[in-house]
Amino acid sequence: MILTKKEILKEIKKGKLKITPFNKKNVGPVSVDLILGNEFRIFTHDVIDLKREDYTKVTKVVKMNQIELKPGELILGITKEKICMPDYLIGRLGGRSRYARVGLLVHMTANLVQPGVCNRQVLEIKNASTSVFRLHSGMKICQIMFEEIKGNENYKGKFRDQGKL
Repeated sequence: MILTKKEILKEIKKGKLKITPFNKKNVGPVSVDLILGNEFRIFTHDVIDLKREDYTKVTKVVKMNQIELKPGELILGITKEKICMPDYLIGRLGGRSRYARVGLLVHMTANLVQPGVCNRQVLEIKNASTSVFRLHSGMKICQIMFEEIKGNENYKGKFRDQGKL
């Protein structure tokens, strides 16, 4: 079951779902808009051997308030918000239609926010258009929907408590 605005606000008020910083104005009918931070990972290698390379070894972190994304280019970004999930909810990241309509993808395939995590959301941002995009820190870049799961679980993997890219 997908949570509505009323249910999202109820979970936040109970302290079970935490979004920091939180702005009530960013809560829509069934989602919360998330803000782009000022840290990005840009790729530094032309060839990446997926059998041997970790993404941190083929990218570098840059901090800037705006960044240009060339056609076809992929970068990693991160949200300003830290989201702490209870063990009975998952989150699903989605793009915003205003950006999708011009060809901006905000996650390639990693849209699941696991139960029990407490982290900022890393975004796989790709320019699928023929134009250069200028992204700005502080823009509402994506949204997250929350769903109840049957039973209780906690993710214990590598990215459970990521606070940076």
